[in-house]
Amino acid sequence: MRCQPIHRHVGCAVLLSVAIAISGCAETEFLAGSVKRISGDPSKGRYKIGSPYQVGGEWYTPKVDYRYDETGVASWYGKDFHGKPTANGETFDMNAVSAAHKTLPLPSMVRVTNLGNGRVINVRVNDRGPFSSGRIIDLSRSAAQLLGFERQGTALVRVEILPRESQRIAMGLTGAPTRVADTHPVPKTAPRVAVTSRQLEAPPGVREAYPPTPNHAVAAIAKPTPPVQRTPARLAKVDGQVMTVPLEKDPQVFVQAGAFSEFANANRVKALLQTIAPTTIRQIDTAEARLFRVRLGPVASIGDADHLLARVVASGIPQARIVVD
Repeated sequence: MRCQPIHRHVGCAVLLSVAIAISGCAETEFLAGSVKRISGDPSKGRYKIGSPYQVGGEWYTPKVDYRYDETGVASWYGKDFHGKPTANGETFDMNAVSAAHKTLPLPSMVRVTNLGNGRVINVRVNDRGPFSSGRIIDLSRSAAQLLGFERQGTALVRVEILPRESQRIAMGLTGAPTRVADTHPVPKTAPRVAVTSRQLEAPPGVREAYPPTPNHAVAAIAKPTPPVQRTPARLAKVDGQVMTVPLEKDPQVFVQAGAFSEFANANRVKALLQTIAPTTIRQIDTAEARLFRVRLGPVASIGDADHLLARVVASGIPQARIVVD
């Protein structure tokens, strides 16, 4: 069994009291197993966002984010956790289509695209993880099979939240109205001005038009045209249906050290990492700010990306992550 998809549930206060004397991969596996055992809840299907928590020395902050859209590496988990409670109290079924995520509300709905073969499925997120460095989502075995990477163990993916579906789930479990207003900025109201009008006399030399003749009369429509009936957009479902989308290009894998608002900070990080691998700075202009993104690569495989990420983290940049373009 591979070491990458390390799992799961978090009880921060208890984790801090667990003394771990095992090193390397075995240490992380022990930690993940402990987290999973102590976080079970007999209640079923409760809605949960959760407080910030720490696993393996790294902090995670759960939050509602209806604009979530990220690329990276997916892993999967199966029989070791089959039948055990998930982080929100459901029962994990490795033969159902579900997933674990570090920060999205539980449960949420996401669309996962395998960037290697174009396969796409809708997935219900009901668990926390993966806590292995360099992974953005941990899928059930069934979901990995549908996306076509069960044997490989990992895949390059894009994960997009489905905001309306996730909102519907939250409303159903909490009874409280939720909003997806942050999916798009609300436009500002146009300023109101007072409008006045008055009848103007015809300009000099202009004659009054003759009244229309019967030949120019417009016949009234016997029945008004009925309004166009718009069919409401269908909500996506977790139904195991696989779609295939065309891929515009082969995905490239990078290790991103960070995105900085100040070029000087980005340049310092580049200088630190340049001895490890070729490092570039790229300016990105978003609606909120201008950022300077520091990346290493591209690399040839996920394994190479894992190795490079470990070196970057060891150099003092724990927030580094694997990204895909």
